[in-house]
Amino acid sequence: MSNAHAAHDSHAPKHPYHLVDPSPWPIVGAMSALVLAGGAVWFMHDGPIWVMLAGFVGILYTMARWWMDVVDEGERRGFHNPIVRIGLRYGMALFIASEVMFFSAFFWAFFHASLTPSAVIGGVWPPKDIKPFDPWELPFLNTLILLTSGVTVTWAHHALIENNRRDVIRGLALTIVLGLSFTCIQAFEYSHAAFGFKSGIYASTFFMATGFHGFHVIVGTTFLIVCLVRAMKGHFKPDHHVGFEAAAWYWHFVDVVWLFLFFCIYWWGGR
Repeated sequence: MSNAHAAHDSHAPKHPYHLVDPSPWPIVGAMSALVLAGGAVWFMHDGPIWVMLAGFVGILYTMARWWMDVVDEGERRGFHNPIVRIGLRYGMALFIASEVMFFSAFFWAFFHASLTPSAVIGGVWPPKDIKPFDPWELPFLNTLILLTSGVTVTWAHHALIENNRRDVIRGLALTIVLGLSFTCIQAFEYSHAAFGFKSGIYASTFFMATGFHGFHVIVGTTFLIVCLVRAMKGHFKPDHHVGFEAAAWYWHFVDVVWLFLFFCIYWWGGR
């Protein structure tokens, strides 16, 4: 064996894991989060809004560049071998588990207030001065939209497994349109609410739970848009599409949370 081959073998990795290169994004993201939080506190005490916005833009920039690096590692540099992909799946599963705990707090607050309504709100739920939404109007329409979007993203996933690029793009595009439709209907519903955010415990728990779900729909739609652009560029393979899987898992999580919101808050909680 030549000296060159021996030197190459001595520096070759002895394990199947990917050790990432040094990256500026963790510290940049942390500093941006600090600016965002500090700017938000300052803005709430009559300070300028631009500090908070600067931190928010910094976080968005960090997320975009960091994920671009991850895509580059998997698509161009080939670092995402089967062992690494298992780790990425575990990471996404744990992230979704943390999101379940996040929404559990809002459901806990809602059931605590609704199952034992205090004398302050008249001892009844919903409170007497609250006119809740009819669950079988716009909320039911949004339920149908999200359930349909779950079908279309699953269609796109199966098409990808079968290496049917055309149906992958069609399924993703339909899912994105449905996600945007949900967001528009939710905004229209909020604009016609008979109560405001400060109208007591019912309004607070309602807007916090449904509002954060709406935010997650926007994030999920953005995730799917990125997947659509990548699919149109020829990314993803039938046996290598962790990014697509993560987006599909996240979207199904958003669907399931909405079903709980519909039955618990809109239907049961508004009776």
